[in-house]
Amino acid sequence: MSRLKVALLSAALFVPAFSAHADGLTPERVFADPGLNGRAARGVALSPDGQLVTYLKAKDEDQNVLDLWAADVKGGEPHRLIDARALAPEDKVLSEAEKARRERMRVSSRGVVEYHWDEEGRFILAPLDGDLWLAQRADGKVRRLTETPGDEVDAKVSPKGTFVSYVRDQNLYVTDLASGREQALSTDGEKTLSWGVAEFVAQEEMDRDTGYWWSPDETKIALTRVDESPVDVIPRLDVGAEGARIIDQRYPRAGRPNAIVELYVHDMAGGQKVKVDLGRDTDIYLARVTWSRDGKTLYVQRQSRDQRRLDLLAVDPSTGAARTVLTETSPHWVELTDDFKPLKDGTFLWSSERSGWRHLYLYGADGKVIRQITAGDWPVDKIEGVDEAKGLVLFGASKDTPLERQLYSVSYKRGGAPKAMTQGHGWWTMTVADAGGAFAGTYSDPSTPPRTGLYAPDGKLVRWIEPNTLDASHPYFKYLDQHRTPTFGTVKASDGTDLQYALYTPAGFDPSKKYPVIVSVYGGPHVQNVKRAWGSPNDQLLLQAGYVLFRLDNRGSANRSEAFKTAIDRKLGTVEVEDQLAGVSFLKTLPYVDPNRIGVMGWSYGGFMTLMLLTEKDSPFAAGAAGAPPTDWSLYDTHYTEQFMGKPEENKDGYARSQVIPRLKDLKGDLLLLQGMADDNVTFDNSTRVMEALQAGSRPFETMVYPGQRHGVRGNAKQLHLWRTYLDFFARKLKPET
Repeated sequence: MSRLKVALLSAALFVPAFSAHADGLTPERVFADPGLNGRAARGVALSPDGQLVTYLKAKDEDQNVLDLWAADVKGGEPHRLIDARALAPEDKVLSEAEKARRERMRVSSRGVVEYHWDEEGRFILAPLDGDLWLAQRADGKVRRLTETPGDEVDAKVSPKGTFVSYVRDQNLYVTDLASGREQALSTDGEKTLSWGVAEFVAQEEMDRDTGYWWSPDETKIALTRVDESPVDVIPRLDVGAEGARIIDQRYPRAGRPNAIVELYVHDMAGGQKVKVDLGRDTDIYLARVTWSRDGKTLYVQRQSRDQRRLDLLAVDPSTGAARTVLTETSPHWVELTDDFKPLKDGTFLWSSERSGWRHLYLYGADGKVIRQITAGDWPVDKIEGVDEAKGLVLFGASKDTPLERQLYSVSYKRGGAPKAMTQGHGWWTMTVADAGGAFAGTYSDPSTPPRTGLYAPDGKLVRWIEPNTLDASHPYFKYLDQHRTPTFGTVKASDGTDLQYALYTPAGFDPSKKYPVIVSVYGGPHVQNVKRAWGSPNDQLLLQAGYVLFRLDNRGSANRSEAFKTAIDRKLGTVEVEDQLAGVSFLKTLPYVDPNRIGVMGWSYGGFMTLMLLTEKDSPFAAGAAGAPPTDWSLYDTHYTEQFMGKPEENKDGYARSQVIPRLKDLKGDLLLLQGMADDNVTFDNSTRVMEALQAGSRPFETMVYPGQRHGVRGNAKQLHLWRTYLDFFARKLKPET
């Protein structure tokens, strides 16, 4: 997701003095090392036998470089498996394909950014700056597998640990780990044709980052053939520090042709490929591909172009013949998930919103429902694991309140009430072992930074992985006396729906005074901003600067009912704006809020919302900072835009209502417009149209553009500059007390 008066502010921007003591939190400290969130574990995984926990951890001296660590479940100090700087001391210039893939995955770190266990638990494969390294569990040795001019992308260890597979230069390769022999499984990938990759919209919008799948016995690989020749070429200006270049990007804009994606099954012994029958209509989305446990069936989820239909196909991998097992439909859209779980006995788990809330179901191999597993006015978030020996499914959900997330277990054989496996009034994420039900869980709340432990199947703590204790050794400890936590509450939408909010008051808060407010907004689908979790230190900068900070999850946000999420159907920029304005109306009732000094800020969809709010009739906002805003939904990609808006020719009124440019004549307050000058997601012309329209109307505004940056601004130095820009802008426009 996504300037007549040019204010190219320098890195030495004036930043308003804080009311804190000499050790007060500053932008310089927030964007420095070590990171203020402490030693957080990322990418946590359990070895297939459940005896080792592996995770990524940032270096103390550089929070943007990750190493691979491991901890034995039986105890002992965690140890580093792969030191990124020891293996690759200099940052390699990544290929455009790898840069784009990392951008789609929102990976901004360097070093070891991903890794993969084989299913036997013998090896860990770690891509590092475009090449591949293999860690052997038995002796801890790490060896280099590739050293090539091109990048090895989307690398995996085969299930039994015999091969390593990867995409290089648009073709799929495998290397035999015993002999070191490399074999190309395709050779004609070039220009607009690629094998084994996920196309742009699959990566950006569908949460599918791969284009090939090993069978459990390693005898076959299912792989995509992606033909981008039908996709429009959109010339994109890529401006960096050294100059500018034009990139002819294949970008499928709303209503325009997508890439043609075919699926094949490659036989490892004979080398032949069998084409999978995905139906006569090629204008579909290949949503998910999953092998059955015995490898005899290949399951494919096929989504219609309008996204109102999702078919589960059972494919014979030897012939490519397919039959439809089940079909989900919706008058709005069918959301994609990873909740399809084939079981050993041929049955499978599935989630659906057909009841109005996402819940779990057990199906027979014939596609008939055996039973509904969960029910109630709350949504299942996702299946986290399955313990087939006990007949249990473990899932994450916000059962009691949308603000908290816990792990639950329930019998899929008998049903019944879910059992909570975690505790605390906060937010849990977890990785469940393949067998036995143990899990690595990460918990945080507004007063507790993320801490990760290993937990037994009954939820009891076995050992800490990264306790991240807020003691004197923690980098944030010296700022604890100034730390501000939110209060949570609800306001009513016009239809009576409860909208959750988080409200922070500034440092040194005096209820008898009047304070300016900054509304931090995203507002788009698939995202929940209001939750009982550890917040960003960036928030504390606003609070230290003297602002009230407010967030509200409007209708259309994630983790609620189907009705709540689909309220935006075919009308982006309407109910979300209405709900955010309801939040502002609530703010104006608070005696300590100055109604004349309310600002708004957001990035991507939040940038779009900022512009819509600033141009609303009788807008209450005095100033707004809009980052990388989509300003014309016909310029955005097919899968995302059409899910919520349909095609432009089918919803002309909806697209017209959501256009930012015609509304700019009604712009209220002062605008700061920001964007990366190499953005390949929300392309830069979304912002240049705003600039031209405001200049044509002789309307002053401010802008800040970032050469070389894509949809996000990366790195400590540029993040520091970005936040100095924010603070300077709002200090001049909202004038907080200092």
